[in-house]
Amino acid sequence: MGLKDTVDKAIDNVKDATNEAVHNGTADAEQAKRDVAGDALTPEERLDSMANQAKNRAQATIDSAKQKVRNNT
Repeated sequence: MGLKDTVDKAIDNVKDATNEAVHNGTADAEQAKRDVAGDALTPEERLDSMANQAKNRAQATIDSAKQKVRNNT
């Protein structure tokens, strides 16, 4: 692996780590929103928040997996 490949790999890892952190932060914010609002949220709003949290956790997991795959090849 040449220097360019090493640099490209590092850049991609930083991007994926940043995306993972953003997605996890968004998922945590959705949980906090439900914790704070409690019963003020309608069931529909609660479901939307839960779906958004699950989506962001999945995206964070994908970003983490991309890094692991890239580092193992």
